[in-house]
Amino acid sequence: MSESVKTTIINPPNLYDPSSNGYSHAVVATGASATAYIAGQGGEAKNGHLSPSFEDQVKQAYCNLQSVLESLEAEPQQVTKLTTYVVNYDPSKLEIMTKTLVAMFGDALPAQTLVPVPRLALDGMLFEVDAVAVLSEYNQSPSTA
Repeated sequence: MSESVKTTIINPPNLYDPSSNGYSHAVVATGASATAYIAGQGGEAKNGHLSPSFEDQVKQAYCNLQSVLESLEAEPQQVTKLTTYVVNYDPSKLEIMTKTLVAMFGDALPAQTLVPVPRLALDGMLFEVDAVAVLSEYNQSPSTA
């Protein structure tokens, strides 16, 4: 993570500790000169293949998010907010999502909102995540324009 961007996790002591569910109540970012709003990343592979497995889609969606962060020269700890969309959500899916989040973010869990939905954009799509990341700087290159 860029030395000029610092994120601070805020979990007020009078609220429950949300880390076991894979998120923080708030994240404060300082030192940023740019904000990246990252579109929803689904579980489709580069070739467009979409596994029928919820767990596979969650893992692939976070791999896709990691690729976007790398293209921005950002680290996962620079993500301050996630919104996840889950088709036919039930509590058994939370463990899969939390395990994947902790693998990517460690203790720097972003603020997060989970939205149960009846359907997503593509047939068979079960999970999608969008993100907000703070950047210390951003120099647009021709390959990302």
